[in-house]
Formats: sequence, C-alpha cells, structure tokens
Amino acid sequence: MNSLSYSLPKDSILFDSQNEQFKTPFGATPCGENIKFNILTQKNINCLGINLIIKNGKILEFKMLPEAEKKIGDHDYIVWSLNFTTPSLAKTIFYHFKISIGNENTIFYYGNNSLALGGRGDIYENFPIDYQITLYYKNNPTPNWFKESIAYQIFPDRFKNGNKDGKVNEPKANSFLYGRWSDIPMYIKNNKNEIARWDFFGGNLKGITEKINYLKGLNVGTLYLNPIFEATSNHRYDTNNYHNIDPVLGTYKDFKDMVKECKKRGIYTILDGVFNHTGKDSIYFKEASTSTSSPFYPWYRFQNYPYDYDCWWGIKDLPCVNELEPSFFKYIVEGENSVINHWMKTGIKGWRLDVADELPSFFIESLKYKCKNIDSESVIIGEVWEDASNKISYGQRREYFNGKQLDSAMNYPLRTYLLNFYNGSIDSETLCKYMNSLKENYPKENYFASFNLLGSHDVKRIKTSVKDIVKDYNLEPQYLEPATTRILKSLSLIQFTLPGVPVIYYGDEVGVEGGKDPDNRRTYPWGKEDQDLLSWYKKISFLRSSSKVLKKGEIKFFSPHPDVFAYIRFFPNERDFIGVLTNRNPNKSKIFKINLKEFLGQFSNNIATDIYRWNDPLIIPIDSSTNFPIKIPPLKTLLFSSKSV
Repeated sequence: MNSLSYSLPKDSILFDSQNEQFKTPFGATPCGENIKFNILTQKNINCLGINLIIKNGKILEFKMLPEAEKKIGDHDYIVWSLNFTTPSLAKTIFYHFKISIGNENTIFYYGNNSLALGGRGDIYENFPIDYQITLYYKNNPTPNWFKESIAYQIFPDRFKNGNKDGKVNEPKANSFLYGRWSDIPMYIKNNKNEIARWDFFGGNLKGITEKINYLKGLNVGTLYLNPIFEATSNHRYDTNNYHNIDPVLGTYKDFKDMVKECKKRGIYTILDGVFNHTGKDSIYFKEASTSTSSPFYPWYRFQNYPYDYDCWWGIKDLPCVNELEPSFFKYIVEGENSVINHWMKTGIKGWRLDVADELPSFFIESLKYKCKNIDSESVIIGEVWEDASNKISYGQRREYFNGKQLDSAMNYPLRTYLLNFYNGSIDSETLCKYMNSLKENYPKENYFASFNLLGSHDVKRIKTSVKDIVKDYNLEPQYLEPATTRILKSLSLIQFTLPGVPVIYYGDEVGVEGGKDPDNRRTYPWGKEDQDLLSWYKKISFLRSSSKVLKKGEIKFFSPHPDVFAYIRFFPNERDFIGVLTNRNPNKSKIFKINLKEFLGQFSNNIATDIYRWNDPLIIPIDSSTNFPIKIPPLKTLLFSSKSV
C-alpha cells in the first residue's frame, strides 16, 4: 500500500467521514436510508471525475457529480456529491473513492487513514484502505434502564460469604478451602500443568443479598454475575448442569431471593451464559462419552471416541458443543423448559454471552429473539475484545450490531486505549481518533450501551495495571502511591463521564490489586477498604446517576495538547454540558489556552469549574472574544459544567 502524499498535496483532496460536511448522517446508518457524500478536490489538480466504490459482498461503482465550488483558505475546491441509498440487508459495508486526475487520466484513490480509524484519510496510488459503514435494522432500541445504569460485576466465590457461621456451603470433592478470607488465590497444578485442585473462598448468593445496600450506595442499577450454574471449578465456565445453582453458592431459593431483593432496590440481574462449551464433568459430556447412543452425543465433536474431542482453546476440561445441533439448540434456547426460559422466569434481565465470537450468528439472534419475547426490556451483552462492529471470527465478519444480535459489547478497547494513553504509547490526538472510531462504527443505541470496563476477571486489576505504569515515571518512592491514586481517579472519572454503561469490577472501587488470573480474582476486603477511593467512587457514581447529560448527551473529543485528552458532553439544543480535561504528564502542569466558545459550541454563558475533587467551585465568565487559560496539574483531571448541572 502506497500513500501518495508526496505526489499530490494532502489537502488537494478533502474528505472526512466523521464530518457531516463530507458525509451525512454521521456514523452507522439504518438500512434503506440515504447517505450524502461530498468529496472536495482542488481546482488546480484538474479532476476529471470521481467514483464512489462500495464493497457490499460485491464491488459497486457510483459516479459522483460536481455540485458546487468552495473556497477554503487560499484554495478553490470543487465539491463532488452523491446520494447513496443503503442496502436493505443489515451488514457492514466498506467504501473508498476512485479519482481521475489530469490530462492523462491518472487514477488515484482516496481511502481511510493508515490506522483505519475513520475521519481524514489519505491519497493512495493503489490498494486504498477502506472506510466502514455499519448498517443496521431500525426499531431495535436498547432498553433505557440499561443505557442509563451503572453496572457492578461480581465473581461470586470472592465477594461475600453470607452464612452466619462463615462456613462454606457443600465443599466440592478434590478441592481446598483457604484458611483466611484475605489469602491470595493460586492454582495447584499437576506435572502436566493441569489444575489438580480447585480453590474456594466460600462467597455465596446470600452474601450478595446481604450487600445490596452497599451496591445501592454506589448507585448500581445492573448486577452482572460471573457463572453461577453447577460446575467443578471456582470460575464455573465449565458448566456441569445448566438448570442447577452451584451448591457452593447456595440454593435456587437463595438465587430467587437475591434477584427479588435486588429488583426491590432498582437493581437488575444479568447472568453469564456459557454456551460454546460445557464442563468435562457435566451430566451431558459424561453421558455422551459413555455411550454413542446418548441424546447428548451429537452435542460434541469427537475425533477418537471417547478420548479426543474438540475443546475450547485446547483445554480438555472444556469440551466444545455444536451450538446449532437441534437438541442442544432446543435445550438452551427454544424448548419449553429451555435454559433461557428457565432462568428468565426467575426475573433476571438478560445475559452476558461468553466468547460471543465463537457462537453462531443464528444462535445469538435466536437467543435474543427468545429473551425479548419473554421480556422486551431484557439485554444481551457480548464478550468481544475488539471493535465489535467489524470483528472477524473464523473467517466470517460478525454483524453483532445489525439490530438482531447484541445490545451491548464489553468495551475492552476503551480500557486498552486509556492505559496506552497513560503509559505513553499513544498521544491524545491518537486517543481521540480511537474514541471517534468507536463512536462512528457503533450504532448509537449500541454505543450508548457499551459495557465500559476498566477491570474484569480476565485482565489485570486496574490498580495493578496503573502501578505498572507509574513504575516507569521515575518518581521518588513516596510519590508512587499518590500518583497511582491520581490516575485511578482520573480513569474512573473518564469511565463514568463517557457514553455507555460504566462497569465496576468488584473491589476495584476500594483498591484491590491483582495480576493475571487467578490473582485478579482476590476477595473483596471487607473492613479493609481504601475509604478514600470508595468515597470517590460514590461521588462519581452519584454524578453519573444524577446527570441527564452524562446519561444521554452527545460527545465531542478534543486534543488541546499531546498530554491532554478532553471531551464535552452536551445536548445540541439545550444549555447543559459537562467538560472533562485530563493531564497524563506525571511531572508537569499543562498550561494552555482554549477558545471556550469553540470548545463549547453555542454555549456562551457562565460556566462553573471544579478541579479534581470539585472543591471550591470557581465561576468563570466567558468572554467569547478571548481564549481562556487552562492549568491542569500533573496526573489530574479538570471537570467543568454549566451552572445548572
């Protein structure tokens, strides 16, 4: 791929997929609706014609027409335009521009930038990088209760033991229990590096019920539980029986009581659905591996019966299933007593689908259809580690956001982008590009439902990740912990002020540390919490839950300095707004001027600023004729808003 910026000046052709002067409407588009494309060429390059190239399973060309002239700076441009009606089938399509230049009719191309993040693109001699448009079916809204909520994720064994005597419910065979709740989790493996003994702390459903008021203190509205069905392991991604609560966690009644009590306090429960594989010790696999006449035999793919079989990532404890095998599909989704029916009737509000990219599209669509028929306000969240709008899995591009599959995806990209910004891998301009790319690629309903996480059971604890960054700052030892705290507060403030559902991984709000699995699954430190950090989380959760503009407002990203990431939340036709600027530099305050009139758009009244802890708010009259000086101390975040917020 050859960029031709050396042959044609970069500004000789102008297009920006994220600017409505060039493409409208912005971003993802419903099926069967019109998109207006405008691309500008300088008069002096003698453009003879432009074709829009659409890749929609096949390659289509559409001739663009010169519609107007426009002067930008010292240059005169021709505006080439086209109205394109999107196909009726919801899928991800791609496009670039083919441009004929000069008397010799030389062909150039205009496509996406080298990072394929949308916005301003590049000129190419050949093989242009395509832009993306996500097409989706209309009238598939994501429930407001979910988009406007704060979520809390619990790894059940490690949150709270609710038994009065503190004993563990029905300890499993060939497992071990820790001597103290505060012990550090570890694996005990055999000489084949296989886990020989599963470890348990004894957290249970009664413990979660006991702490519902604690969750409400964090303004939680969605409770996401890692698997709770009967299993051999402590993580329970090796399901042994989909219809049974794991006895270590309690009883079916305990679960129903928990769901009921949560609902009374305005908290809805989401379960973890593990439907790509079962456990080796499951009632299903045991019978299938004993007899080929078992009704469960077709569920699995045996190579050398019964010893060799397809399993998840080569882990023999996790035999893969044929999700579309009729009896399995009926058992999980369609049957009268299906797993979906059984648990939805308990009052849960939806599912997080484990390894969604390994589930067939038809399976996800059918599961969502079933759930929505039971409860139209239910939610389906997918475990997707990349941009979920263009994920390719097993050679197939997934259409998660076509309106028939996922309501939401776990936003691991957000975590990656923010950590890369603080560790210096990317600057704020690049961070803005990544942020704008997700905003452009995701349909609005899905974008505002993004499961925005900083930690989970599959990654390092956020505090540990931040401490790893701070180690490279060359700070004196006494400054390491304060610097870590500053970044944690800044990251969480960003998390709670972006569009989407902020997700607290249990214990992150009180400073729990931990490296990779199993260290990231330490117990919640009841009675030993970081009270300063907990107070902070209560503060930002209240801000998020009480702010209409943070729940529903639009967003615009800015890069006023390589070390400063900024954005504003606003309503186009209202006066309320909240702005955020964060300085990642560990040593230097950043002092610069911004034109608040430009930053805030039409907002020109007084604003109130309140730095970091929001103490002593300062009322600042805006003079639109002058730039406003901004000073952000090292590793701190500035939040300001309209006085009415």
